[in-house]
Amino acid sequence: MAYQSIYFFTDLPVEIIEIVHKDLEQHYDEQMKDSRLHGDLLNKQKRNSKNTWIPTHHWIAGWLWHYVQKANKTNFLYDLSHIDGGSLQYARYAVGEYYGWHNDSSIEVHYKPTFEEVSSGGIINNDKFHNDKLNQKHELIRKLSFSLQLSDPDDYEGGNVQLLDDNNKIYVAPRQRGSIILFDSRTKHRVLKVTKGVRKSIVGWVVGPRWK
Repeated sequence: MAYQSIYFFTDLPVEIIEIVHKDLEQHYDEQMKDSRLHGDLLNKQKRNSKNTWIPTHHWIAGWLWHYVQKANKTNFLYDLSHIDGGSLQYARYAVGEYYGWHNDSSIEVHYKPTFEEVSSGGIINNDKFHNDKLNQKHELIRKLSFSLQLSDPDDYEGGNVQLLDDNNKIYVAPRQRGSIILFDSRTKHRVLKVTKGVRKSIVGWVVGPRWK
């Protein structure tokens, strides 16, 4: 039986996590802006936090990809291609900030065919048909989501990452610094409001061909 989510306590030395954390603080903290929803929509009633983007040529991406492959090989067995958008999200939740229930992928955001097969003499003459065929052939969707814990859990309160299983029961992602959780992108999850301190993480999504 495969699991909806899988996590690893990476057991990286604290010094390594500190290097990652300081590197991101030095080069990316000033770029932090209000986090937006899918489609670049700003809605602080749903999501109130800050984030910026790290290109996947940053050295941390290769390390994270190792765990993506490990989780996929041992649990998910999905047809995967690459990290969505060629970038990782560096996220920060300060006091009072949170992200409500959501999922990272669903049938609603997948491409919907629009063509009507209008044919003349057996030849389809609707341009939308050809556009649909092109999209269906090349469409990539989010299949796995992951989150790397950067902050020491003693440095903040609240801010738990909660996930909803198939029986609508809530479970909590590990808070250990350096831990990484990977889960099916269709899984509903949220980040509870931070009540003290600051929580930081690296989040990403892995895409592959549409389900068949």
